[in-house]
Amino acid sequence: MARPYNPGPKQFVFAVGDGNDQRVSVGDPQEAYVAFSAFFRERHSGTYTIEDDSAGQSLVLMPGQGVIGRTEVADNPRSEYLQVDRANRYLPSAMLFFENGYAGLDYFGQWFSDLADLDASPETRGATRAATITTEAAAIQEVARIWADSGAVDPSDECYVFFDSHGVGDARAERAELLKLIEFLGIERVDAPAEAAEGEVWVRTDKRLDVEFERWS
Repeated sequence: MARPYNPGPKQFVFAVGDGNDQRVSVGDPQEAYVAFSAFFRERHSGTYTIEDDSAGQSLVLMPGQGVIGRTEVADNPRSEYLQVDRANRYLPSAMLFFENGYAGLDYFGQWFSDLADLDASPETRGATRAATITTEAAAIQEVARIWADSGAVDPSDECYVFFDSHGVGDARAERAELLKLIEFLGIERVDAPAEAAEGEVWVRTDKRLDVEFERWS
């Protein structure tokens, strides 16, 4: 059962830019998600906006461009953008926003402050994202996020497998970021077995990763 908003109820505005905004008053994130899911599925638009005026935050889903944007105008004004490669990513992002607002999406993927960065190749985006991470703690946390999405432990318990069963054309931006981060952390990459999928990345287990991966598993 979703935790009720406190104070509640909470108000959101759903919009697609046609002037027919929908204002809802909901008691918890699940109720908000159900209302927005219906709004999302009943309309055909390139852009869907969720506004939380009380928090000064908004989430913008842009299936027409394959992009999700988030904005915060209170305290520390900022906007960030995320490339989306699967249509089933939009509604889960909305649920995270309903649960914890702007910060709830911190680990949803590779965020960039400049929308133009998304026009770069996946490899360039990954390298750019990795370059913004300058501490060991942040790098370990980001590696754990990538592993949690599609990682595994090999049967010998000696290696971590990233992008398990993925082809070389899958998750190119995140693979490029990962390769930079494991180099930064000094983690040993090993050759994948011959039977492994072409897109997999294998590395030696590392005590620093063990602790963080346990939190994400």
